Amino acid sequence: MSNNVSILFYLKKPKDYTSGVVPIYLRLTVNGKRAEISTSKDCLPDKWNRDSGHMMGTKEESKVLNTYLDTLQAKLFEVHQKLLAKGDIITAIGIKNKFTGVDERPLSLVNIFTDHNNKIKALLGDEFAPGTLERYKTSLKHTTDFLKWKYNLTDIDIRKVDHSFVTEFEFYLRSVRKCNNNSAVKYIKNFGKIIRICIANGWLDKNPFANYKSKIKDVERDFLVEEEIEAIRIKEFPTDRLRVVRDIFIFSCFTGLAYIDVKNLTKQNITVGIDGEKWIFTHRQKTESASNIPLLPAAQQIVDKYKDHPQCINEERLLPILSNQRMNSYLKEIADVCGINKELTFHIARHTFATTVTLTNGVPIESVSKMLGHKNIRTTQHYAKIVDRKVGDDMKILKERLQFNSLKNKEVIVLKII
Repeated sequence: MSNNVSILFYLKKPKDYTSGVVPIYLRLTVNGKRAEISTSKDCLPDKWNRDSGHMMGTKEESKVLNTYLDTLQAKLFEVHQKLLAKGDIITAIGIKNKFTGVDERPLSLVNIFTDHNNKIKALLGDEFAPGTLERYKTSLKHTTDFLKWKYNLTDIDIRKVDHSFVTEFEFYLRSVRKCNNNSAVKYIKNFGKIIRICIANGWLDKNPFANYKSKIKDVERDFLVEEEIEAIRIKEFPTDRLRVVRDIFIFSCFTGLAYIDVKNLTKQNITVGIDGEKWIFTHRQKTESASNIPLLPAAQQIVDKYKDHPQCINEERLLPILSNQRMNSYLKEIADVCGINKELTFHIARHTFATTVTLTNGVPIESVSKMLGHKNIRTTQHYAKIVDRKVGDDMKILKERLQFNSLKNKEVIVLKII
């Protein structure tokens, strides 16, 4: 990085200035970033030359003041040269602190990252969801592990984070940590937020992410087809735990709600909608966006089934849901019993709602997007891309229509001949 340093002396009038002398300040600029230093001197505005940044005149008063200002400038350039010789990163604040005798504590990456995470923790439930904190905690751990692996350090001066640091961090995530593309990109994205904080605060002069590109790859999302949903619905399970997990999973298949959003449901979330029918009115914990869903009969039956369940009454929940880990463990057991050769997780229910239950049955993608609580319809389009059966059904209707039109035209031709 070039270190273009400039110094300007100027008068800084107070807000309530009316007349008299005005303090003289020094403005130090390095690569477009500024720092301001008081010279402890003053001057009358009509005696100040703005172009030269000095006091006008040849009297002793002017000579003494101008010599003093020249000495300050020379000392600042000397500080600049010493910092260059040491190989330090040159900033306006750094030169100012060295010049004024302030012991500048270099800001470090891990400390800044930790402070960011602590602020998220303090705002849990108000502005951030627990999952957000967990993602940033994992990102911080990957960052500290990378520092140890690459530099044998526990922390690093934030000013030393450059483009090479970012690309090496990505390489570490993909090679050492064995992260797939999307996971690596998400961790780098989280790291990027920390860098943006540093740039906004003036702690970094240059964006390490300049000319860096990464892209999330589309991933085919598993979902259940109609026959698989029915196989789970009609299966007789020998234990209550499997029956409960099955019912809540099916409930999610017909509402599209993620695990945490089902867990947060209470009876108050169900009320009469604009059409006079029962709806679920809630907000997604992940994005805080509204998710309003008409209650389909299959979901309503499950709500009715558990309305008097002891856990629902004691915990004031709509359904007696277990931990996500236990739910997913039991769902694998359910998949085996039902002969479903897919890695069944609770989140597949949400995908199933988006594909088999809604899009495949002709529900417009705009309506599906709104029920899923997506902020951007492009997110919903990921589901639309994989509904091949719907594409096939639509094309079948088109074929039949084309054949009908063709027969109709032939009939017209025959009638004309007759």
